[in-house]
Amino acid sequence: MDFLRPDTLAEALALKAEHPDAVPIAGGTDVMVELNFDHRRPAALLDLTRVAELRQWSERAGVVRLGSGVPYARVIDELGGALPGLAAASRTVGSPQIRNRGTVGGNLGAASPAGDAHPVLLTADAVVEAVSARGTRLIPATEFYLGVKRNALEPDELIAAVLIPRARGPQQFCKVGTRNAMVIAVCSFAIALHPAAARVAAAIGSAAPTPRRASAAEEFLSGELTAADQWRSPRPLPEPVRRRFGELVAEAASPIDDVRGTAAYRGHALAVLARRALGWAWQDYQDHRDRWGGSV
Repeated sequence: MDFLRPDTLAEALALKAEHPDAVPIAGGTDVMVELNFDHRRPAALLDLTRVAELRQWSERAGVVRLGSGVPYARVIDELGGALPGLAAASRTVGSPQIRNRGTVGGNLGAASPAGDAHPVLLTADAVVEAVSARGTRLIPATEFYLGVKRNALEPDELIAAVLIPRARGPQQFCKVGTRNAMVIAVCSFAIALHPAAARVAAAIGSAAPTPRRASAAEEFLSGELTAADQWRSPRPLPEPVRRRFGELVAEAASPIDDVRGTAAYRGHALAVLARRALGWAWQDYQDHRDRWGGSV
């Protein structure tokens, strides 16, 4: 196995063009597990840890450009205000050691249905910035996941960054695991309220071949909130609305039975997670309506 170690992004792209089968490695928290268990034996590894351009983030016009090499620990420490949903998901990733090494870019590259960052990126309308020696391509997160551990990158492309709009409303993330920490999600859920657009975004993880939006649940809740003028004058949500929202989130899943949980349990848990996360997000909106603004 060849080990390729560029110092700059330009060098990395040239090497990727020359070795399209080379597997990128940043934190290595997914790749090294596969190598250690002999689930994967690529011809080459492309080590991106020296590429400084990938370890930076910036904000412009209300959009955070998060370099693919920025670790979860920095997302938690530096971006909790701008990207609260992603920071919440980052806090659930592995152990402190893994959060110091693992990256959102690596999570995207692995494209595991159980990746903790994925539901949040979907609800935040994130866009993946893919680069190659040929140029740059922007891929909406909703179009990035193609199947189990399959993504929309071309063989010569790398993830340079993720473009994520700054939160303009409450965001929440939660997951269920077989224990309280250092665990792969049995299922996960993210919600984002977009008051200015009178819109709700919701997404599930680890309960389908890919992370996915819960479109019917989004449309139902957005309609209920608008019809009741809740965006302008937020009040406690009726229990039937919360319950129906949870049911529609569960219906968006197509789960399987595996060693972490049954399909039936995943469906039940998603409904519970959705109701709870909605309650947290809506309470935040009620308490801080002036901060978040609202539709006009």
